[in-house]
Amino acid sequence: MASVNKVIIVGNVGADPELRQAGPKPVCNFRVACNEKWKDKSGQMQERTEWVSVTAWDKLGELCAAHLSKGRQVYVEGKLQTRKWTDKEGVERFTTEVNASSVVFLGKGEANGNVKARPGAAAAPDEDFPF
Repeated sequence: MASVNKVIIVGNVGADPELRQAGPKPVCNFRVACNEKWKDKSGQMQERTEWVSVTAWDKLGELCAAHLSKGRQVYVEGKLQTRKWTDKEGVERFTTEVNASSVVFLGKGEANGNVKARPGAAAAPDEDFPF
């Protein structure tokens, strides 16, 4: 049986992205707030925010660090990945994040208009994107 690991999120960047070197490769980490609104049984509006951690590697990571900032709306495609790490007290921890394969910078920002970024491709204005 085939399986698929694909995630699509649209939300707002929670803080300025952090770019660092992981060996020879640049990696960018940022968090995206995905908001959900609904009416409960009594008719009252409810809201919930889900925070999603995103990792972008190589040129895609450099583009994210250059064009994203706190509050900017972003579209991210990628796959879920869970990794294990050990904290300062020696306790094993697990983190689940989206390993980005494509990022579209939405709304106003440093770039003029929307920019679509995919690994191995230069960023270019994206006028056909439906968001």
